[in-house]
Amino acid sequence: MKPIVLASSSIYRKELLQKLNLKFITDAPNIDESPLNNEQPKHLAMRLAKEKAEAIQSKYNNHIIIASDQVASFNHHILGKPGSHSQSIQQLKLQSGQTVDFFTSICVIDSSSNESHSDIDICTVHFKELSEQQILNYLNFDKPYDCAGSFKSEGLGIALFDKIESEDPNTLIGLPLIKLIKLLNLFKIEII
Repeated sequence: MKPIVLASSSIYRKELLQKLNLKFITDAPNIDESPLNNEQPKHLAMRLAKEKAEAIQSKYNNHIIIASDQVASFNHHILGKPGSHSQSIQQLKLQSGQTVDFFTSICVIDSSSNESHSDIDICTVHFKELSEQQILNYLNFDKPYDCAGSFKSEGLGIALFDKIESEDPNTLIGLPLIKLIKLLNLFKIEII
């Protein structure tokens, strides 16, 4: 089997990929993640996953490269990573009692043949009605300032939701493993 590279600096994606019991290394792609004018969330997620894989492809000439991207969409507007406590408060206030869609894409490239396959999973999160105190309590605990939507579903963020709709519980954390396994099979990589 060719060596595998996860094109990501995300500790969450690294932890998810470790579930598959694969040997891999990580390398952070350096790309501009800004959306194009009028770019839809699904298209942005797909484009960025491919660009991440391609960004490190020249460094690894005989590898399988895995890249992923996640874009949150609220009322058809892209939600970025909040980056600060105050921005997280604003995001969670807006999302209170609402639904948010998370588009999580995956791209796998064989760097020697340039063969690539991509897919996307959509996860819909239904937020509870949240009081300002609940928001503050949550943010003080998890500090999810590097997470789109201002929560960590793998942490206490799960308490913010009424329900989650998805084909894969890993999608919301940032790597759709069920779809990834199917894509790896196309490269003759069997997980079990």
